[in-house]
Amino acid sequence: MFYVYIFFGALLLTAILTLLVRKIALYFKVLDTAEEADVRGRKIHRGSVPLLGGTAIFIAYFLFLFVFHNHFFSGPLGWSQLWGFFAGALIIMIGGFLDDKYDLKPRQQIIFPLSAAAAVILGGVEISKLTNPFGGFLNISLFVWLGPLLIALWLLGMMYTTKLLDGVDGLVSSVSAIGGLVIFLFTLTTKYYQPNLAFAALLLAAVCLGFLLWNWHPAKIFLGEGGSLLLGYILGVLAIIAGGKIAIALLIMGIPILDVVWTILRRLAQGKNPFKFSDRRHLHYRLLSLGLTQGQTVFIFCALALVFGLAGLFLQSLGKLLALVVLVVIMLALVIGFSWGGRKNRV
Repeated sequence: MFYVYIFFGALLLTAILTLLVRKIALYFKVLDTAEEADVRGRKIHRGSVPLLGGTAIFIAYFLFLFVFHNHFFSGPLGWSQLWGFFAGALIIMIGGFLDDKYDLKPRQQIIFPLSAAAAVILGGVEISKLTNPFGGFLNISLFVWLGPLLIALWLLGMMYTTKLLDGVDGLVSSVSAIGGLVIFLFTLTTKYYQPNLAFAALLLAAVCLGFLLWNWHPAKIFLGEGGSLLLGYILGVLAIIAGGKIAIALLIMGIPILDVVWTILRRLAQGKNPFKFSDRRHLHYRLLSLGLTQGQTVFIFCALALVFGLAGLFLQSLGKLLALVVLVVIMLALVIGFSWGGRKNRV
C-alpha cells in the first residue's frame, strides 16, 4: 500500500503544483508564443502557452524523495548521493528558467547540463562495472577517469534526447512515465530486487502523469527547457544507481535516442552545427506530416517504449543486445522510408 499512497499522492501534488506554476508563468509572461514558434520552426502550437512546467515536477519529485528518504537509502546510497542528485536537478531548473526567459545561446545552455552531471559525480554516484552481453562483467574501476566520463556522456545523452523529443504535447512526459513504470517493475523482480529504486522510479511515473493531466493535447502548459532536460536527467540517474541498468533505459528510450543520433549525423553531413540549428525533421514531426494527430504520435512512441522496455524485463544481457539491434533496424527503416518519401514528393 505504500507504493499506492506514494503514487497517487505525488500525482495529485504535481497536478496542483502545475496549476500554480502555470499561473506564475502567465503572471511573469514566461511564455512560448506563436511568433517564436514560427521563427524557431520547431513548435507546432497556436497562441501563447506558459512554460516552466518542469518546476512542478522538480518540486514534487524531490519533496517526496527527501520526506521519504529512508526508502531511498540502501546499500551505497546515502545523503551524499541524494544531495548530488538534487543539486544537479536544481542546476538544470535554474538554467532552464534562464533559457525560457532570455533564450540563451547553445554554448550558454550546455553549461547547466554539464554542471548537473558534475554534481551527480561529486555526490558519489559511480559506475565501477558494466555488464558484458556475452557473460560476466567489465571492470572499469581500474581506470579512475572512465567511470565519471561514462556518467557524464550518458547523462548528457539522456538529457538532450528528452530535450529534442519535446516537440509534441505530452510526448516527453508520457515516455518518461513509461520509463519510470518499467524501472519500477524491473527493480521489484526477485533477481534485481531494489525497493529503494522501485520507490524512486514509481515516483517519477507519478509526477509525470500528474503533469500530463495539463500537458496532454491541447497543452495548457509546457515543460520548458528545464523540464525537458530534467526528465532525461532523472531517468539517466536512476539507470545508473539501479546498478548500471543502462540497457533497460536504452530499450525504453531507444527510438528517441536513435532519432537524436540520426539528427546529429544528418546535420553534420549538411555542414551545420547540430546544436545551433533546428528543424522539423525529427521522427515525431515526420509522423505528424503523415497526417497523424499529436495523440496518435504519442501513442506510437509510448507503445515502442513499453514493448521494448517490458521485453527487457524478460531478456538476458545478450537478448537485450539483440533487442537494441532490432531498434536500430526499425530506426534505419524509418529513416530510409522517410528519405525515399521525401525525394518522391520533390519529384
